Amino acid sequence: MAKIKSVYICSQCGYESPKWYGKCPTCGEWNTMEEEIKESVKAAPAVKRKVASALSYPYSITEITTENEHRYDTGCSELNRVLGGGIVKGSLILLGGDPGIGKSTVLLQICQYLGNSMKVLYVSGEESQRQLKLRANRLGVNSPNLFVMTETDVEVVCEQIRAEKPDIVMIDSIQTMNLTELSSSPGSVTQVRESTNCLMRTAKSLDIPMFVVGHVNKEGSIAGPKVLEHIVDTVLHFEGDKQMSCRILRAVKNRYGSTNEIGVFEMTDTGLVEVPNPSVMLLSGRPKGVSGTCVTCTIEGSRPILAEVQGLATQSGYGNARRMATGFDYNRLSLLLAVLEKRAGYYFSNNDAYINIVGGLRIDEPAIDLAVAMALISSLKDVPIDENVVVFGEIGLAGEIRAVSQAQLRVNEAVRLGFTKIILPYHNLKAVKCDGAELIGVKNIRQAFEAVSI
Repeated sequence: MAKIKSVYICSQCGYESPKWYGKCPTCGEWNTMEEEIKESVKAAPAVKRKVASALSYPYSITEITTENEHRYDTGCSELNRVLGGGIVKGSLILLGGDPGIGKSTVLLQICQYLGNSMKVLYVSGEESQRQLKLRANRLGVNSPNLFVMTETDVEVVCEQIRAEKPDIVMIDSIQTMNLTELSSSPGSVTQVRESTNCLMRTAKSLDIPMFVVGHVNKEGSIAGPKVLEHIVDTVLHFEGDKQMSCRILRAVKNRYGSTNEIGVFEMTDTGLVEVPNPSVMLLSGRPKGVSGTCVTCTIEGSRPILAEVQGLATQSGYGNARRMATGFDYNRLSLLLAVLEKRAGYYFSNNDAYINIVGGLRIDEPAIDLAVAMALISSLKDVPIDENVVVFGEIGLAGEIRAVSQAQLRVNEAVRLGFTKIILPYHNLKAVKCDGAELIGVKNIRQAFEAVSI
């Protein structure tokens, strides 16, 4: 009879230990050791060494060709952009995001397009077939080549994949899948890791692309061991506030393309709708003649996006002034406020300061520093900024405005949307050409605010 014992497994690196640690000895993370029930089985008898197959034989890299590489079109240009041009055969794609953000919705929607020419298998471990049918009716998904299966046993799922040989598989979600030979509960570190390994071997052996939905924990990372992200080929994250309609799809890892591209969607009653021109959506409803608002241009991958930065500075009613940032790094906001006081003479010590990037967009690029500073100064002085102005530039600790990358792309996007004045770093001025707008190069913060004020 097998002995039952408990082990502790790190949810970040998969390290196993017979005793609990507050800090993982391998990766150094705190409070990541989770208890798992493990049965000890007798060692299997030794087997003969296998003969190397044709696939395991080493080839010279010059002999390997990529002529037959084919990417499947998803029918969604925004998803194609994030994936690097489409779905690669045999790839394993992990799609993560908060509950209700739209993970299952986008997969079911692309099944409609893929079903026109391919056989699609959708495996759900969370919903019944009737529930899936109701949601498919709401989204207008009725392809006869879409086959639905409700199962949580990974071995049964893999057997069905080998028997049916679909062209593409959707697994929703990996936290509900389990291997019956493991005694731990579904969603545990061991179950998630081994279930993903089983699906990965099936996808690679049959050359079938596979989407796997993964839930996230309260820290925002995908639930389960960190090794889960190392197993798959691509990791996609759905971002956005559930209270707002804007959704951002971002590639965190991609073996077949860039990780800098983003896809922009809008959640509607009939599902997710692509937003090919996110600048127009993010700037819609922008107030005019109001202080504390400024338009900037950020680069996401190869795409320039105009976004509205809102700042608010108001007299503090407490002993310590409050600082709050939505869609912008809090520490970067504190740094900019210190520079504005020390180098430019704008004092926020007794004022609460708030920054908001409109539309649920999160921007970490230093190029929007100048727009953040202009929005805060505008609110502090209660002086509106010209509504036809776009501002971008990085602010250094000495108060200087430093050059940014891809300035020409930013200028072209601003001109395309009808802006007539562009404030940019002085060192970028010589390398930028523009006929449709006035370019003003600035060297410090005071010059910039004088240029943007009405």
